[in-house]
Amino acid sequence: MRIPPAGLFVLAAGAQLLHGRLSTPRLTLAAPLLAASGALGVAALGGFARAGTTFDPVRIDRASALVTDGVLAHTRNPMYLALAGALVAHALARGSWPGLLPVAGFVWAVDRGQVAAEEAVLRERFGPEYEAYARRVPRWIT
Repeated sequence: MRIPPAGLFVLAAGAQLLHGRLSTPRLTLAAPLLAASGALGVAALGGFARAGTTFDPVRIDRASALVTDGVLAHTRNPMYLALAGALVAHALARGSWPGLLPVAGFVWAVDRGQVAAEEAVLRERFGPEYEAYARRVPRWIT
């Protein structure tokens, strides 16, 4: 049984609470990264909504369209990249280098578990179209 990406995010953010304390100056430094991460996530959701397909990582089998434009032209996993960016911003806001370890754990777990499962479904559903997309666009970022 896999933990959904949102659950992994909550676990990682919770683990970060053990490291460092929030401060206004560090929050100010982290805010642009958090805002950019939020914008990336919202842009990805908008792309899926415009295509009329699911963005639910638990029900990838409901994918009805392969979205390859917008932010998805630069990363195949913009929502996971956005969550990872939010976790990095949280570590920065807490002033904690050890707080980056849960980010690495999140990226590893999502990459090896969720993304691999999603890719298998997308390859089956969209075949050569997905294969060409996967060759053109990296999992995380260009």
